[in-house]
Formats: sequence, C-alpha cells, structure tokens
Amino acid sequence: MTYERFAYVYDVLMKEAPYEKWLYLLITRMDRYQIDGREVLDLACGTGEFTIELAKHGFTVSGVDLSEEMLAVANGKAVRQGLNIPLYRQNMAELDGLGAYDCVTIFCDSLNYVREEGDIPRTFRQVHSHLRDGGLFMFDVHSIFKMEHIFQNHTFAVNDEEVSYIWDCFPGEEPYSAEHDLSFFVLDRESGLYDRFDEFHYQRTYHTEQYQKWLAESGFELLEVLSDLDEKPVHEKTERILFIAQKK
Repeated sequence: MTYERFAYVYDVLMKEAPYEKWLYLLITRMDRYQIDGREVLDLACGTGEFTIELAKHGFTVSGVDLSEEMLAVANGKAVRQGLNIPLYRQNMAELDGLGAYDCVTIFCDSLNYVREEGDIPRTFRQVHSHLRDGGLFMFDVHSIFKMEHIFQNHTFAVNDEEVSYIWDCFPGEEPYSAEHDLSFFVLDRESGLYDRFDEFHYQRTYHTEQYQKWLAESGFELLEVLSDLDEKPVHEKTERILFIAQKK
C-alpha cells in the first residue's frame, strides 16, 4: 500500500475523527492507573493530528509511521505551530531504538492495516519493549461485525467541493478482512479541474479473545475492553473495539 497522494487528502477525510476524545481517554486513563510520566509514543501517527494534540497538551511525544509522505505532512504541521516533535519512519512490528515511554497508542484502527497475522503479536512485543514498567498501551480495532456487515460489498461516497471520493468495499482473502478500492477526485485550484487518483487498502481483524491472548503472551495485563469511545461494554453491533492494557 502507498500513501504518496493519499497523505495530502487524509486530513480532509479525517476531519470528523475524535481526536479530542482520544486525548480525553488518554488523560483520564493515565490518571486512573496512576501513570505519572508524560512521555507518549504515537504509532501509525499519520499526518500527526493526534500527535500534535498531545504535544499541545504538555506531553513529550514522538510519532511513528510507515509512510514518508504522511510524516512529511506531520512535520510541516508541527513546524508551523512551533512544535519540536520527533518523527520516525518505522514499521511498528520492527521498532528500533526509540527509548522508553509511559504510554503507547495505536488509534484509528491502524492496527487493522497489518496484513500478516504474525506481525500483530510482534507489534505487541515491540510496544512492550518500549514501555516503562506499568506503562499503558491503548489501541482500537475494527470489530468482526463491522468487517462482515458494514464493509462487505458496500459503497461509500462523498461529494465535496475540493475532495470527493467513491469507496468500494469487498471481502478480503483472509477471514474477517476487507479490500477497499478508493477513487479520489481532488480540485486543482489553478485549473479548476479535478485530478483523479486511486488507492487500494486492505484491512484485517480478529476475535477479541485473540487480541487478548496476544496481549497476555506479550507481557500485558488487560485492564479494559470497551465499545469504542462510548466506554460501554462490547456488544454484538460494536463497530470498533478499544483495548487498554498495562505492562506488567
């Protein structure tokens, strides 16, 4: 998967993302579980919106993403706001030399983009090795319900003035996976014409119990499993599942 052009329309597509709610969750859980430190590692940070929110609220934060283009956008934002945020281009299943943190986050179902099953527990082990003792690990994933009933053979479309897209979803090859074919139409302000480009994305998820097993095997104690940000128990129509774990 490439993000060479996707990076520059990402923020338009993510304008409704619950950045403030993720921030509130992180702050309240660090308080609840008596985490005194303020160092956070934001994995799959994308164009840095959440990373920057953390920095603006007094956290010492670093961001990691696999996409050089995403990181370039994130760095430009940080510089314009006078923030010094270390950004690293790394695979989250192969983190190297980033130090120790009090909290690690993987939000916005980014973990579902990890295609190889073995890379999920490898990511958990890497997170564990980059957390201080007692540090928190927070991440969310698509539910099986969403993969099977929301994404499968469904089309989403948005027609806005500057960026429009058609998003077709199909069953993937692996269980509980989805293929996303996206066509974007981006306004060129100089010519007044729309430029089209296409993207292919792949996502995969697993049973809640499998994530729990991988966390336990990686040295984590599971603290909470929630139905996304409404902080209610997971139910049969939960679309996104939020995990909060602590390094033993």
